[in-house]
Amino acid sequence: MKNIIISGTGRAGKSTLARKIGEELNYFVINNDRLVAIFSEAFPQLNIRFGCGETIKNIAPFIGHFLGMFSSPAGRGLFPCSQGALKQNPFVLEGWAFDFEQILPILNMYGITSLKEHFTLIGLSLNNKTPSQQASDMKKYDNKHDWTYGLNDIERTKLAEENIAYNKTANSYLQNHGFTMYDTSTEREKIFAKIITDIKTPGKM
Repeated sequence: MKNIIISGTGRAGKSTLARKIGEELNYFVINNDRLVAIFSEAFPQLNIRFGCGETIKNIAPFIGHFLGMFSSPAGRGLFPCSQGALKQNPFVLEGWAFDFEQILPILNMYGITSLKEHFTLIGLSLNNKTPSQQASDMKKYDNKHDWTYGLNDIERTKLAEENIAYNKTANSYLQNHGFTMYDTSTEREKIFAKIITDIKTPGKM
């Protein structure tokens, strides 16, 4: 199976879906927020950190080379002794935003000219959630593993408003890059089950 990229609006279930794919389909899960945290600590001079408006652009070269290295014959050919391991351990990369305008030219260096041809592309949206509903969900369902866990009501509402505003832009952007979109506003578990079935079905995605 192809490596998977999951993107979409905040709080749509990207991390949860990635974890389910990892558990059910034996994919290695990579969280883009954790990559940002690692770069922030290890290479502060690169200005890749939470809250920085340039982060998406600054981390794009790494994402491009990572995807190319481990998702193409050209990249895998640099590590012939590891080809078996790479083929047996596909990964799912999940994150809320990727700069594909920067990533694609780098992928071209590895012979990847189309995202959809080389990756399973999954976009998650919240087209039928209001900001107040999303803020309520955060308060009800967040646990200590969620970065939003410690937010107060005002902070949750502000974040929910930003997420819903970003949702429309994200939908259009991801569709333009070949992502299959799924709305997780309601019946999230059922939607996740459908996505996993779609991944298993040849030619579906």
